[in-house]
Amino acid sequence: MIIRHEVPILEYDDNPLSVIMPVHEHLNIKLPAKMVFAFLGDAVEDYAQTHGGIQIAQFDSITKQYPIYTVEYNGEQIGLCQAPAGAAPAVQIMDWLIGYGATHIISVGSCGTLVDLPENKFLVPVKALRDEGTSYHYLPASRFVEMNPTVVNSIEQTLSKLDISYAECVTWTTDGFYRETKDKVQHRKEEGCTVVEMECAALAACAEFRGVKFGQILFTADTLANVDAYNERGWGSESLEKALYLGLELAVGL
Repeated sequence: MIIRHEVPILEYDDNPLSVIMPVHEHLNIKLPAKMVFAFLGDAVEDYAQTHGGIQIAQFDSITKQYPIYTVEYNGEQIGLCQAPAGAAPAVQIMDWLIGYGATHIISVGSCGTLVDLPENKFLVPVKALRDEGTSYHYLPASRFVEMNPTVVNSIEQTLSKLDISYAECVTWTTDGFYRETKDKVQHRKEEGCTVVEMECAALAACAEFRGVKFGQILFTADTLANVDAYNERGWGSESLEKALYLGLELAVGL
């Protein structure tokens, strides 16, 4: 049932059936239940090619093809897929992965810092501010989406077991990379956000709507802590391989 509103993005419809469903192509594929959905660029492809990854499917977008691999890790078959930047394309692929069998999804990727945090620090989001549009198609309007506490607990137990230093965070998910103004940065900090990225809230909303388990780890890259001297730093490049390894560990632990 759709709820009418003056602002179109707030017109939420809870009907689970849409005109185009994620499985409308009726492909004869079955993906692994456990999936790593990684915002790590070529590191995903490199890992699959050097660790016996087998391509079992492919998501075709209008701009690029995204191979889906299975890799054996600690005796389990784990799905591995590169994630595109931005809430809308990322959720489009993740919803498709869910439709074809993924039920436990770990996402890994970078974030910008709003406060004084070192580069390449690992963080576990516990909630995400919904300053993007995609999440509003999956959940009723609210300021934040809470991360699945069971998955957060599993992530933190695994990181502790691996002796990986981490901190919990509240993240600001935005569509507007070039619209992170000084006033907005300050406002987000005042309501508890310490980092910013472009997908977490939407992915969490999609997972909640579809009834699957989802969690994310972030590593710090660029910094907006000093809004008068933005610093790209090294874009968190030192964390790419480690983040993928952690994603696989976390997926096994779910």
